[in-house]
Order: sequence, then C-alpha cells, then structure tokens
Amino acid sequence: MKKQQAIKSKSCTDCGVYNCRNLDATFPAFCLTTQSRGEHGMDEMISGVTDYLRGEHQDALVARVSAQIEGRFYGKLTRVEEIVEFAKGIGAKKIGIATCAGLIQEAKIFAAILSAKGLESYSAICKVGAVDKTEIGLAEQDKLRPGKHEAMCNPILQAQLLNQQETDLNVVIGLCVGHDSLFLKHSEALVTTLVVKDRVMAHNPVGALYNAQSYYKRLLQES
Repeated sequence: MKKQQAIKSKSCTDCGVYNCRNLDATFPAFCLTTQSRGEHGMDEMISGVTDYLRGEHQDALVARVSAQIEGRFYGKLTRVEEIVEFAKGIGAKKIGIATCAGLIQEAKIFAAILSAKGLESYSAICKVGAVDKTEIGLAEQDKLRPGKHEAMCNPILQAQLLNQQETDLNVVIGLCVGHDSLFLKHSEALVTTLVVKDRVMAHNPVGALYNAQSYYKRLLQES
C-alpha cells in the first residue's frame, strides 16, 4: 500500500528518463503516461484529449499550429517572431497587448513589429484607470512611495478593455506575478506571453534556476 502511495505521489520532476518524448527508453513505474490516476484511466484520458484535438475547433487549431511552428522554426525564430507566426497561423488579425508600465517602450516596439507584419494591435497599460492602491484596501506603508498617489495595477480592467476591442489574441508583456493570473482569468481571447516580469533578473526568471546551486542557494533553503 505504501509503495503504491509513493508511486502515486511522484510526478514528472521526479523522472530522469523522459521516455514520453521519443519512446526510446522505458517508462518508470510512476510515469504519468502509464499510471491510472483519479476516477479515469490514463489510457482513457490520453485518447480523450487526442480525439478532441482531431477536431476543427480553436483548441485543435492552436495545438496543430503550435506544433507546426516548433517543427518548422525550432531554434530559428525569436519568441517575437514565433508569436507573429502563431497569430497568422490561427487567423488572428487584431492583437491585444497587456503591458506593464515599466515595459511600455518594449510594448511600443512590439506594436510596431506587429504593424510591419500586417497585424493590427491595441494595447492597455497596467495602470489604466489610475486607481490608487488604497482604494482596494492597501495601507500607505504598502506603497513604494507612501503618502503619494500610487496607481494599482489593474489587470481585470486591461482584460475588459481588450475584450471590448474583440481582440483575436492577447499578448502579455511583463505583468506582475498574480496580476498576470487575473488577466489570464478575465481575458476572453486566447493569451500568450512575450515577457515574464522579473525585476531582479532583467526579466529572465530562469536565471535564478540556473544559479540555484551558487548565487541563489537561498532558493533551496527550507523555510
């Protein structure tokens, strides 16, 4: 029983084989691909998703276009270029840009690139609405500049504005942790990310993972 529980508690980060990629090895005993979990068997879940993605709906189109971009342009195109290819592949004409105020210049460059590639864009900055943080219950000491007007980030309003514009695809540029979650939740259009916010790592959060055994050892310290 304990052995079965141990197997059920393991997941993909416990694996060192990754046979699911090329089927050139052996699946470990705890592999998600081969183990039944929950009320449905894994074979049933796999076939259900596969059958679903054989359709002609948006999810199926997105799955195919994404895989085509990977196959055709692997290691050849930048993320910016991949987003352009993806937008065109799914037939998106109007691209929404949900940008952090701190990356507005980058958002302007991205908008210019979209225009050059024949795509329309519409942007909403995170501080839209200019609502002070205290209006939603924050104390003055929670501000970067206590005692002064400090607009909250407003990802729900960003999503609503892009929804009104009936954008076909929305692109996140540097929204804060959590604010990006709210934007994703309230966006009616499909969302992809161009920039992930990391003020310390120059918006390259994976840098902290690469240095977790050296400069950022504190990340692995128990707390």
